Amino acid sequence: MSEAQSQEVRTRRVLYIPGFDPVPARKYRERYRRGGEEQAAISGYALTMGPQRTKGYYGWSVETEIGGDRTQADIEVLVWADIVKDSMGHGIAATYWQLLRTAWAYIGSGALFRLMRLRKGPVIAALYPVLLLLAQLGLAVGLGFGLAYGALAGSEALLRGIEGEQSGGQSLFALRAALALVLWPCLAWLVLRWFKRRDPWLGWYLMHDYAFSASHGGAYPPAQEDRMRAFADRIAEALTEDVEEVLIVGHSSGAYMAVSLLADVIRASRVPESGPKLALLTLGHVVPMVSFLPKAGRLRADLAFLSTREEITWLDVTAPGDGCSFALCDPVAVTGVAPEGQRWPLVISAAFTQTLSSERQKALKWHLFELHFQYLNAFDRPGDYDYFQITAGPLSLATRYIDRAPSPGKICKPVNRHRSLS
Repeated sequence: MSEAQSQEVRTRRVLYIPGFDPVPARKYRERYRRGGEEQAAISGYALTMGPQRTKGYYGWSVETEIGGDRTQADIEVLVWADIVKDSMGHGIAATYWQLLRTAWAYIGSGALFRLMRLRKGPVIAALYPVLLLLAQLGLAVGLGFGLAYGALAGSEALLRGIEGEQSGGQSLFALRAALALVLWPCLAWLVLRWFKRRDPWLGWYLMHDYAFSASHGGAYPPAQEDRMRAFADRIAEALTEDVEEVLIVGHSSGAYMAVSLLADVIRASRVPESGPKLALLTLGHVVPMVSFLPKAGRLRADLAFLSTREEITWLDVTAPGDGCSFALCDPVAVTGVAPEGQRWPLVISAAFTQTLSSERQKALKWHLFELHFQYLNAFDRPGDYDYFQITAGPLSLATRYIDRAPSPGKICKPVNRHRSLS
């Protein structure tokens, strides 16, 4: 870091937008604490966390000392976990109905086949809960039948006693059949109820995730739109504070929400000309899962609008090792809405194979969801991406990546069928 760049940012506001995640916001604070301490020790700087100093949603404060420069940051989680929980409150039958509707939303619109041209990883991740829930349904039906048959076979002597030896086998069979029709679905339902409550392979959670995105054909559900208006107010308020940078961070599904939020704030002329620098960091995005749907015109318009704006710096970070994201896919270009003069985003790779040791990669190999959160964690062989220096260090996002070229594997091919902007 040169002298000219030193202490460019002394105070920063960070507003973090989670993905489709029902966990409380304090989990993100704990993740930041663990990762920040580890990254500071690895990279040789000091990082100290403190209590929240701002009004609003859940948050915390951070102070760093990097190269002799002290920086303070206030980080706030824009909470929508309650909306996520409400959307996951469906019963068993309703969830399987969601499965059918979601599958049709992607297959019927042709979006699924277009998505497969980009990255197979996130498409497989989308198909996984469908196949898992169907397998669980088949297993529940089979177990229910087996348990019902076993229970009735064991009670045959009792049934014979009820019917009497002279009544004949036909009446006995009819009674057993009637009892089986009642017992079989009840036992199958209990098996499915266990799967839903335990969700050992996260299939039910993922089904609700994709169903939420597809429920309105790519348009934001009303509850989400209402919460996003409140989030836009928080961003506008932060832009009036005495800080050098306001950084919006969107992870996973939160990435496309962040795009729409900033587009709304800029369109409404809520970015002061003499205010702090405005920056957007999108991590592990899944934008095509929504922007490829027929009714995602709002998101497509927001992507096209934001990609040309001079008011912002937009960095997009993914990694091919993250099978849940559309790694190195320019979300504007692949959606097919890149306008003339597109400036953003700058697409770079977190390069897990280079920034994580072989031991760390081996430990994470079968923890696919933890890999999806790796952008928020420490790297034991860090490159030019350091989440903690970006959110709490002395350089703005614009300065930190001013000379950075996009990653060579960047994907820009427009493969989306639906490109209307409405």
